[in-house]
Amino acid sequence: MSKPADKPEVVQLPAETPAAAPVSSRRAAAQRVREARDRLTSTSGTRPAFDRELLRQYAQTRLSASYVVMLLVVATGLLFGFWMQPVSAAAWTSGMLCIHAVFIRNCGRFLAEPPSLTATRKWRMRFVLLDLLYGLCWTAILIHPASYDVVSNTLMMFLMLLVIAVSSMLAANLPIAAFAATAPVTTAIALNFVLSGTFDNYVLALLALAAEGYFALLAHRLHSTTLATLEARAEKDALIGELEQAKSISDEARHRAESANVAKSRFLAQMSHELRTPLNAILGFSEVMKSEIFGPHTVPVYREYSADIHNSGVHLLNLINEILDLSRIEAGRYELNEEAVSLVHVVADCHHLLKLRASSRGITIYEVFEHDMPRIWGDERATRQIVLNLLSNSIKFTPQGGEIWLKVGWTASGGQYLSVKDTGSGIAEDEIPIVLASFGQGSNSIKSAEQGAGLGLPIAKSLIDMHGGTFTLKSKLRIGTEVIVTFPPERVMSALAPMAEESPPLQPENTTAAIPDEKHRARNKPIMSAGTGV
Repeated sequence: MSKPADKPEVVQLPAETPAAAPVSSRRAAAQRVREARDRLTSTSGTRPAFDRELLRQYAQTRLSASYVVMLLVVATGLLFGFWMQPVSAAAWTSGMLCIHAVFIRNCGRFLAEPPSLTATRKWRMRFVLLDLLYGLCWTAILIHPASYDVVSNTLMMFLMLLVIAVSSMLAANLPIAAFAATAPVTTAIALNFVLSGTFDNYVLALLALAAEGYFALLAHRLHSTTLATLEARAEKDALIGELEQAKSISDEARHRAESANVAKSRFLAQMSHELRTPLNAILGFSEVMKSEIFGPHTVPVYREYSADIHNSGVHLLNLINEILDLSRIEAGRYELNEEAVSLVHVVADCHHLLKLRASSRGITIYEVFEHDMPRIWGDERATRQIVLNLLSNSIKFTPQGGEIWLKVGWTASGGQYLSVKDTGSGIAEDEIPIVLASFGQGSNSIKSAEQGAGLGLPIAKSLIDMHGGTFTLKSKLRIGTEVIVTFPPERVMSALAPMAEESPPLQPENTTAAIPDEKHRARNKPIMSAGTGV
């Protein structure tokens, strides 16, 4: 009987992880950018039109001016009720109010409808037809049969100007609708004046056509101004969307960098413990085997192998310590234990520690120190590490028989400097930024038999930066390298001048002050004797 296969384990993921939040916000920002840019495209010509927005403003203007239009229609109906038959005027007023009600209803429906390209085109055509019907209705009342006297012509001209002015302002966001509302009225009035056959009416016809052109131009300018405002607003929206998109990308990158930094810190902390525990055993047992504490090896070469194991373990331990120091510095968790430090003594001690190593390579180290230099306020361990790193690099890359100069002195601004100069192979100018970066190595370092991890110079530079100093590296190929480290003047502890001893104040007579001691009594004896008459 075969064993049934195990069911695959189903892992349910959370609905939204912290990393998904920046992605969703970035997508939303990108969507807003696309929408803003889509608004810059034209659907009615070669220039940007913003059809939907212009129609929306057109409908809002119609709704806000609905009572004004109703008042104009009712006033015109009452006026013509006295001028012509009251029944015809009432019928015209009722018809105009019905058309106006249809206009208001369609504007409300348009504003409540969701936007779409097809619906925008449909509503655009509908509004143009309604404005055309609106203009024809005004034409019917303005060209009624009446006598062509001065009063009639003046009233007709005044009403025509009022109608085309109101229609042009209301339909300025839709120029073709403004033309449809005003052109029938102007044309009918001009023809009515021309057919009268008098010179005065010819002039009135020309004035009517001129007024139509003027208000058409005014409507066009208003339309251009509105269009420019919409374009500027769309560009602003697109810019804001792009800024939000860039911010979301930056926040996501920062979140990933912080996560990576936390993971790196945890990894280094875990690995430092996991590596140092067996490494201590390796160093201890290899030291015992190298020293032959429990007896000599039966095979002498084992002693050499034990020494190689011990040296390799020491090298690995130093590498781990350097990586941890650099990680703490980069994470901002390296704290300086500041105290009074003598820079000359630190450099001399480091020279003493590495003197044997330099002598084995035939390298001569010269000391050029200023005398009677005061102490500086800094971290002695960090200062010692800076000197050891610089001096070790110089010894490593200086050929046999070379020279190294150690200098300690004053800077021009009153600070103190440390200089390590060698006659090594040097560094190419374009490789200086590489060797100052973490794990960076120049071409000469790669070719050298003593390759390092590329952490000595970056650690030294970071430590001196924490002290507020400067790190300068000067090098030339096949000539040598010089590294100058300076400590700022505010870290130099200048000695204070001795305080001048002041004589004690005289005690007045007949006081209850404390009796002076023997030394004071002996020193003030003449004064006291004069006061007492002795």
